[in-house]
Amino acid sequence: MSGSREQFGSKLGFILAAAGSAVGIGNLVGFPVGAAKNGGGAFLLMYAVFVVFICLPVMLAEMSVGRKSQKDPLGAYTSLSNGSRSWRIAGWLSVITPFMIAVFYLVITVWIFGYLYSSVIGNLDELANPNTFDNFIKGNTIFIYMAVVLGVVYFILQGGVKEGIEKAAKILMPALFFMLIALVIFVLTRDNAMKGVEFYLIPDFSKINAQVINGALSQAFFSLSLGMGIMITYGSYINSKADVPSSAKLVALTDTAVAFTAGLMILPAIFSFNPEVNTEELSESSIGMIFSYLPQIFLELQNSIGYVGASVVASLFFLLVFFAAITSLVSIFEVPVASLMSEKGISRKPSLLLCGVLLVVFSVICALSFGHSEFFTKFVSYAGAEQSFFQVVYDVFYDTILPLNGLLICIFVMYRWKKHNFNAELDEGAPAFKHSLFERYVNISVSTFIPVILLGIFINTVALKYFGISLVAKLMG
Repeated sequence: MSGSREQFGSKLGFILAAAGSAVGIGNLVGFPVGAAKNGGGAFLLMYAVFVVFICLPVMLAEMSVGRKSQKDPLGAYTSLSNGSRSWRIAGWLSVITPFMIAVFYLVITVWIFGYLYSSVIGNLDELANPNTFDNFIKGNTIFIYMAVVLGVVYFILQGGVKEGIEKAAKILMPALFFMLIALVIFVLTRDNAMKGVEFYLIPDFSKINAQVINGALSQAFFSLSLGMGIMITYGSYINSKADVPSSAKLVALTDTAVAFTAGLMILPAIFSFNPEVNTEELSESSIGMIFSYLPQIFLELQNSIGYVGASVVASLFFLLVFFAAITSLVSIFEVPVASLMSEKGISRKPSLLLCGVLLVVFSVICALSFGHSEFFTKFVSYAGAEQSFFQVVYDVFYDTILPLNGLLICIFVMYRWKKHNFNAELDEGAPAFKHSLFERYVNISVSTFIPVILLGIFINTVALKYFGISLVAKLMG
């Protein structure tokens, strides 16, 4: 290991950066949508259980592998497995996956920036038009917005770990929290908002079924950036004296707190402006919620605070989501950049430029798959439907490969790297963790039922996404 390996300057910087990678569109919109469609409080309860008992041990596995190896995912798997070619494949999966996720995440971030710009210049009425989003993604202005977003990401990443990622996280994350709290306070003062709070906080245990359990587990796993190689990469940027278990708990707590608070913003807003809403009829899609449903809610605010006031609230919301998207995008894209630097010995700026060019190429193809190009719009067909290039990237790398990567890291730390090495790394800098009940639980869970659950998610996802067969539904039926 080279002594020049970059490191975070403080524990706070690491926690904010790691939390920034986890806090994204999934927390601010995906989680509230999941809660709205899956019983409110019942979903919230199951989500919290899965974060503590499933996701936290997997996060510890990823962070410990990163810190011990002081390398990117590819280098970590290779060095800790003594050069095993089989585990090198797992390393490649952990590098390619975040790169491809960055591809479609960039496109979504560009859409968010476009809506932010439109709300700032006073075009809220246009954004609330149901046809606007479809016309927007088929227009050419998205490529101008893409250049702006890429400039922001490059500006942050070219500064490196301490001066780029950490400094940006220390600015963007507190700003995100402040805006989120401000919007929550505003929403909770609206009429009928408490009905949404009641739906959200009081669990109806009769609504806990296979759909709710599967939705909560998937949301918890994905929202914590697990399986993307991010926690391995960020783990490699912390020193041996750091308390990894404590840091992981704080990252999970921060991420969950943001998701919970976002629920306090979205659900009361839905009930306030549409008291008779049927939550089961809401869009399953976070995209549909952000770009179609919420702008209509914001426009309705003009009846109480005027058009300018409604535009300010909408602008704050889109700025909030944009900050969350940028912190996630920076973290996701850092993985392939760090891998190129480590594996090929290339400095940061050339690595960033090379990865950036590839990112632009694939992202433009994704953007073209919304009607600009028939070839990419109707790229392939599976599960009885034509799929765009964008949808293929999302289905393969976000929905399918993430649980597989989580399964592989669990098997790796317990059966290749070995349990005693895993424990020794977690004990380093964390004397209270050694021989604790939590340590015993982590050992048992990572070596037994967590891999089984992740394998089940992977198999069911493959069957459902590509063959239209829900194995969970068949088992429950």
